[in-house]
Amino acid sequence: MSCVNLKRCLFSSPAALLALAVAFPAHAESSDAAGAEKIEAVTVTAQRHEEKAQNVGIALSVFSPEDLAKKNIRTVNDLQYTVPHFEYDPAYGSGQAQFRLRGVGFWTYSSNNASPVNVYVDDVALPVSAMTQWAFFDIARLEVLRGPQGTLYGRNTTGGAVNVITNRPTDAFAAGAQLSYDSHNAMHGEGYVSAPIDNTLKFRLSAFTNQGGAWQKNRETGESLGDKDIAAFRGQLEWTPSARVDVLLQGNWGYDHSEGDGNHLLSAAGGISEDLSPATTSWGGSEVFESLTGIKPTDKPKHNSIMQGVTLNAHVDLGFADLSSITAYNYLHRREYGDWDATAYAYGGTYFNTKAGVFSQEIRLSHSDGPLFWQTGIYYSNEKIDEVFDSDFMDSLGYVTETTYQQHVNAVAAFAQVEYHLTDSLKITGGLRAESELRKQQNYLTSSKSTVASSLSGFGTPVNKRLNSEPLTGKIGIDYKPVENVMLYASISKGVKSGGFTAYNVPNRDALPPAKPETLLAYECGFKSNLFGDSLQFNGTGFYYDYRDQQVQSAIWNPSSGAIGTLINVPKSHIWGVEFDALWHPVPALTLSQSFGYKEGFYDDFKNGLDNTASNKAGYAVYIDRSGVNIGLRPISYMGSLSYTFDFGDYVVEPEFNYDFRSRSKSLVTQNQIGSYWLANANITLTPKSSPWEFTLFGRNLLNQKYDMNTNSFISIKNPGATSRQSVNIALSGEPMTVGGRISFTY
Repeated sequence: MSCVNLKRCLFSSPAALLALAVAFPAHAESSDAAGAEKIEAVTVTAQRHEEKAQNVGIALSVFSPEDLAKKNIRTVNDLQYTVPHFEYDPAYGSGQAQFRLRGVGFWTYSSNNASPVNVYVDDVALPVSAMTQWAFFDIARLEVLRGPQGTLYGRNTTGGAVNVITNRPTDAFAAGAQLSYDSHNAMHGEGYVSAPIDNTLKFRLSAFTNQGGAWQKNRETGESLGDKDIAAFRGQLEWTPSARVDVLLQGNWGYDHSEGDGNHLLSAAGGISEDLSPATTSWGGSEVFESLTGIKPTDKPKHNSIMQGVTLNAHVDLGFADLSSITAYNYLHRREYGDWDATAYAYGGTYFNTKAGVFSQEIRLSHSDGPLFWQTGIYYSNEKIDEVFDSDFMDSLGYVTETTYQQHVNAVAAFAQVEYHLTDSLKITGGLRAESELRKQQNYLTSSKSTVASSLSGFGTPVNKRLNSEPLTGKIGIDYKPVENVMLYASISKGVKSGGFTAYNVPNRDALPPAKPETLLAYECGFKSNLFGDSLQFNGTGFYYDYRDQQVQSAIWNPSSGAIGTLINVPKSHIWGVEFDALWHPVPALTLSQSFGYKEGFYDDFKNGLDNTASNKAGYAVYIDRSGVNIGLRPISYMGSLSYTFDFGDYVVEPEFNYDFRSRSKSLVTQNQIGSYWLANANITLTPKSSPWEFTLFGRNLLNQKYDMNTNSFISIKNPGATSRQSVNIALSGEPMTVGGRISFTY
């Protein structure tokens, strides 16, 4: 799909749809809607104050706890199966997950660079992606906002935001629990208890655990791989001394002692034929790597990580404005061993020992008075990362490496946004954000050793780098209701993603330059409509993203070291697309939902992409002009669900079916194809009319679809009989079909 003038094409197509949306309601409202049921309005806080989701002039997806259970969403990673244009890249299966929204994201497996998609838990940003894996339990609501977010949020982003709003303490005693078990022997448990202590003080305790679930096997030994051992706990204490003051103290702690995920071979390596079975993998290391890390050659890939934090959220009604203060500290100690070559050889084993601490303080003032809402705030954050990254290259390069560094990030930002209703049907929005960020990478050193008895020897002396940025970003928008049940909106917003440093296996003597901050200018227009007596919601959005200095994973050439993997900036690129979603209650017992997204992206000016193969053969840098080349995003995402409820004696029965389709894409790093796939899931829930429990039978990936979430290569080797080195190409696949049951209880 292409257009001579993309902006004209983008906005002319939605414009026609907007006209249709305006014209259609008159007919729809006059049609016979007897028997249909109104869709319950959902309240969100996407704009930092309570509004109906259908009245918010941005593209967003909202999920209730029931939605999350039906769609088996247990981590932020699972949103890839239910949010249009949301994609999760497991980065070789590591805990450093990468997220993309509408194609906006980047690829790296180190912990030190900011994500273009931020995850917030109760207004607290988790800037290190590995911190996000414990967030999804005891949730009141989940909001996914697409596009740049910065004039209302603590951190600046180019891709969007995932807002996790947890349940708060209750005024009366409440408790609940949920337990599920499936055919891969995976157990998931979750529970909470909440109660008042006195008239001004109440508490809530909640926890979850994941256990078991291994579905992969070692091709040589038959050992299983993939058992989970994860648990997290959250405690809340809410104090309300008066009607004007509310203080919430929250603490959380979690651990992950799981086995890792295994890759499978896409090409032959070391005399081992390609192995396309997602369930078959292998692992192995060297004694030299053991002498460096303590990890034995036969040890399974594994995690040994902890996450803990504390948040103080205070709200005071000052009369002229509401004051909010959010103080938070989160700490992650990530220890993770992975085998990134899917063989028993020591071609590319990895070990992370990462300590990351993030302190943040946000203060906001806001007020709503008739047609006017305004908010202003100040945000400060201090991030410290101390990372050790070890690689086992004994059977591929003849040595192991260790990269160490410390990174400090200090950021302060001031932001403000104003919304004003010029009339009952017309609202304008404007926002600004000014930010100053200093990123420093210190004592960066890559060393190596080739025998058990030898010591690490550094490639040069430690290197220090720094990057200072002071971006000014903002947003303007307009919402218009030509008729009562239709809203049209359009906006222009600018977002910034922080610059960053390469932090893996790069000789410090090469002193790679940092990647500059990337900026994204987003043009968006859309409509939201309630039709057939509010029994049908139909929404659509068109967007065009003008990218400058987009950060991508590539390489540069050094005469002494050859091709060196690093982050680089693409001077100019763009992404455009459309999204549609519908929710329909044609009769009270029946619910239908549909979502569709299409996007494409192109490099407009990209002449600095290194051709690794040609450069290695020539002995000097050979660059590819990728200007005009398709970025390789997944163009199509399509998903939907159908559920129906009926009485069966003293019970209510609800069968539910949902599905997800993703079209093919190319790896952002290797350009390997990642195939398209369909996923089909089903649930049937039995709920007694007079008892506080329910039971669900579920099936996931019922078509037993084999699909890859990532394809990549980490190292090249010389295969037997080959005359040149070849990449070890691997892929990480999704889970095959599983069935199971879930029981829930509330009191």
